Amino acid sequence: MTATAPARAVAYVNAGAVERNCALLKGHLRDAQLCAVVKADGYGHGATTCAAAAVAGGATWLAVATAPEAADLRRDGVGERLLVLGALTRAELELALAADADVVAWREDFARIAAEVASHARPARLHVKLDTGMGRLGTRDEAEALRVAAFAQDAESLEPAGVMTHFATADVSESRFFDEQLARFTAMAQEFRRLYPDAVVHAANSSATLRSRAAHFDMARCGIAIYGLDPFGKDALEHGLAPALELHSYVADVKEVAPGETVGYGCTWSPAAPTNVAVLPIGYGDGYRRALSNKAEVLIRGRRRRVVGTVSMDNVTVDVGPDTDVRRDDDATLIGPQGTERISAEELARLADTINFEIATGISARVPRVPPAAVAIP
Repeated sequence: MTATAPARAVAYVNAGAVERNCALLKGHLRDAQLCAVVKADGYGHGATTCAAAAVAGGATWLAVATAPEAADLRRDGVGERLLVLGALTRAELELALAADADVVAWREDFARIAAEVASHARPARLHVKLDTGMGRLGTRDEAEALRVAAFAQDAESLEPAGVMTHFATADVSESRFFDEQLARFTAMAQEFRRLYPDAVVHAANSSATLRSRAAHFDMARCGIAIYGLDPFGKDALEHGLAPALELHSYVADVKEVAPGETVGYGCTWSPAAPTNVAVLPIGYGDGYRRALSNKAEVLIRGRRRRVVGTVSMDNVTVDVGPDTDVRRDDDATLIGPQGTERISAEELARLADTINFEIATGISARVPRVPPAAVAIP
């Protein structure tokens, strides 16, 4: 395809890939439900678009982190069951309940506030969270968790809709801690099911879903994997997952650089021999991390080209060699395939000493998210 004007920076989001990834995960889950986590604007992919694709792929629940995220999905016409995973102030709780979202609780005082805010006509659905080792939200006291559930059962404006936990090391191979968390939660889940047979029991994230059938319970909350990113930080293709996002820019200029001349802030790179440098109008202001300076590669004309010099807010410089065929307006792929080569979010994460979650969610709002065919690649 040929574009009349290349895009400065664009993220191509393939909703079909999200749908296929959800169908694959649902196949792992068998009878358990799939809750697609679309927080942080769908991990940087677009929450509403990915929510619709996830539902088409078999998800029956959607999860977000904040009340405004739930309200945004409702405003966009999303009608599926919503779960707000994060801590909520009273005002945020009111917003979440107005969006008809389930919420997470682990303290009796929060349950009392929820009872005040909710109405008898639309009871607040509470998911009691047990901290089995993550050390963040949730109660470590099983008796307290059961008291919260009992309070919800007795209050006319509340409903004990679920019990949950979150794994700290499901993505770590040979993790005894994962097994300990699973055993601790399983015992609680059995008691909860006895007392509240209609409640949903859920614990697994993406890595636990792929790791252990015993962690599936009634539902799994999958986030990173639905976007085709590897929850284990290696290679999504090994799990049959299809990366849904590509990040592209273009060659704005090509210039000769001689030995002794430098490129970029701090003069961190100078060639040993005459070469050419391509300038891409994308940078850390778009979410392409500064930590990738002098480390990462991009794809131009189907070949890997090394990033040289410091990544700046709006520009990246790339060594394209002394006798280059690279020309202005050539497509530059920063994440995704080109020809027979591929640059993954996992590759960039390793180079930046971070995780693929941060690579995806870090792509900034000034980068438009569009379907692959919406803007032709030159």
